[in-house]
Amino acid sequence: MRLFLDANVLFSAAHNRQGNARALFRLVSGRGITLVASSYAVEEAVRNIHLKFPEYAAELASLLEGLVLGPEPAPALVSAARDCALPEKDVPILAAAIAARVDILVTGDRRHFGLLYRRSVHDVLILTPADALSRALDAVSPEGSGR
Repeated sequence: MRLFLDANVLFSAAHNRQGNARALFRLVSGRGITLVASSYAVEEAVRNIHLKFPEYAAELASLLEGLVLGPEPAPALVSAARDCALPEKDVPILAAAIAARVDILVTGDRRHFGLLYRRSVHDVLILTPADALSRALDAVSPEGSGR
């Protein structure tokens, strides 16, 4: 299973060790789950952590070491992402998730992605961190129950 992490998920994972975003990082080790992000998402997360919680910059840097950077999206994918009526700053996130051929785009941005939650766009399911964690737990559980 491949999960694309939006900048807000990276940010949350760095400064909230007990949250769902951080739990995704704990879950992946040796379990067939790959965490993916784009350089755009990483740059946004780094910028925001330095502005709001600079004391967690090293924590974020450590988490980023375990990520796979996806490819830059082709113009056609950027155009397809624009068709979803997202604000321009979020278009590169969806386009990069599609380009990376992930299963799930994980974002906590309810205001901009909320209408797309639990829907697939170009074979990428868009979920909250809590829903993505639940899916990932189900995927790695031997019984399929995730618990």
